[in-house]
Amino acid sequence: MDICKTHGSPWAVHQKCKWITAQDQVYDEICSMVQPMPISNHKQPRRTIMGASISKAIVREELQKLMDDLENKNLPDVIQKNNNDLNLVKNTTLDIAITGVAGAGKSSLVNALRGMTDSEDGAAETGDTQTTMERQKYPHPTFPKVTLWDLPGIGTPQFEPKKYLKKVNFKEYDFFIIAASNRFTTNDALLAREIQKMGKKFYYVRTKVDVSIDSERRKSDFAEEKCLEKIKTYCRDNLAQARGESVPMVFLISRWDLQMYDFPSLQETLENDLGGLKREVLIAALPAFSKEVLEKKRATMDALIWKIALVSCGIGAIPVPGLSLFCDIGILAGTMAYFCKVFGLDEGSLHRLANRVGKPVDVLRSAIKKSPMASQVTKEFVIDLLTKSLLCGTLMAVELALDFVPVLGSLTGGGLSFVTTYYILKTFLHDVKEDAENIRAKAAES
Repeated sequence: MDICKTHGSPWAVHQKCKWITAQDQVYDEICSMVQPMPISNHKQPRRTIMGASISKAIVREELQKLMDDLENKNLPDVIQKNNNDLNLVKNTTLDIAITGVAGAGKSSLVNALRGMTDSEDGAAETGDTQTTMERQKYPHPTFPKVTLWDLPGIGTPQFEPKKYLKKVNFKEYDFFIIAASNRFTTNDALLAREIQKMGKKFYYVRTKVDVSIDSERRKSDFAEEKCLEKIKTYCRDNLAQARGESVPMVFLISRWDLQMYDFPSLQETLENDLGGLKREVLIAALPAFSKEVLEKKRATMDALIWKIALVSCGIGAIPVPGLSLFCDIGILAGTMAYFCKVFGLDEGSLHRLANRVGKPVDVLRSAIKKSPMASQVTKEFVIDLLTKSLLCGTLMAVELALDFVPVLGSLTGGGLSFVTTYYILKTFLHDVKEDAENIRAKAAES
């Protein structure tokens, strides 16, 4: 066995020592260049300068995390896997079928899940009579891979579950929502049983709960919690009678305010049942109606940042001068624009929210303090952002210099690219979430 004379250890260990020593040199160079910005009389840029708050320990911790993750793994294989995962996220579809009797509020529920009012262009047609004679396809306005299907009503005496499911192309949907605005019927129960036999998930949703609550409110002994439990028990009892067995949970919702009643519980149930990439797609597409939803979006995007940074690491490790800078900018621009859309910072989402809450779009726009709109995220925007970011500007400069030294550049360029991508996206995500919270607060103002 070959022994390293310097360290008195096997040659493989010596090679790792060289890797760590090279990293330490990069750490020292980066962190020595990251100094507080001098006081100036000039107006500060709109965005916070990155770098002053990022210590050497943080830089070391993240790169150590990367090294640990790659230990005993082949770097190109790991990067390729993450790249494949990102491509799957982009191409993953989610198809949600909503069915029920005429007047159950199916079309309004379709619109609510798309963040739309019933009256705007592209909304599903609503009404108390049977407005859906054939299944209707409604892509999500921001995430077209997510589709809500408004299925024909199931209230006819001649209803046959097997024929119905075949007619509406049963296999295309990831799950079914069976909606009712008063009581669930035998047809609802028969359909649910057939869906279950075919191995698909279904959820009973009692719509228009706000209407029921308002009508009960006039009674002298009114208590909202008691009233809600009474509605839920009634629904479960008539379903149990129709099915001849106990039934799973019934979710009570109002299309006018998704954060009320059982919609958060329905959302969590869907997330747990979907899992994997479809869960991520669902969270990205959900309207940002509560702090809890915003936090779930942040956590999901956080996990995405790690994958994107690893892919950037692979690009950075290619010893071609200038290549990593160009590719990193493309990755950053695409990801930042996606984050804006996930949190509703795009023109379409802002206008739809303004319609829902009855406020001018400029009033909502005034709540945005740090982030651009999705359409404003260009490669030029990212370059400008990097030049204003002390830490990332330094990292890019060091990486470009290392690219001209093939061996050292191949060794450390990927790590530098990883850190740059990771931190610029983490900071951007923090700002986008904060602005989404500001918009939500502005929308809720009376």
